[in-house]
Amino acid sequence: MNLVLDSNVLVSALLTRGTPPDQLYRAWVDGRFDLVTSDWQLDELKRVLGYEKLKRYIKPMEASLLLENLDSMAHVVEVTESRGESPDPDDNWILATAVTGAADLLVTGDKNDLLHLKQVEGVRIVNAREALKLILR
Repeated sequence: MNLVLDSNVLVSALLTRGTPPDQLYRAWVDGRFDLVTSDWQLDELKRVLGYEKLKRYIKPMEASLLLENLDSMAHVVEVTESRGESPDPDDNWILATAVTGAADLLVTGDKNDLLHLKQVEGVRIVNAREALKLILR
């Protein structure tokens, strides 16, 4: 199964141990599913993980390991064009990553702009708890 984990899920995995985002990240590292990402998302994560307000909660080593794992273990797709389904331009890039990478699921915590879409071009959009249920069954 191919999944895209939205940046908010990946950051949450580092912030809150034992929660569904953290469990999903660990399941990916353990080889339970294939992760799809893009250069766009990697750049976004580098920017977000550099925010001062996060530095007191996320150790630099953990942030570096996450980025290293994504770069070396995930399937990185080239996304050249954004989508238009969400009012948030950043969400449209993550949607483009999921569609381009032929993901089965896009996992997000974005209740306002992504989860309500439910599906885009065959990619189901679910929260981390729902994704865990699908992965672990």
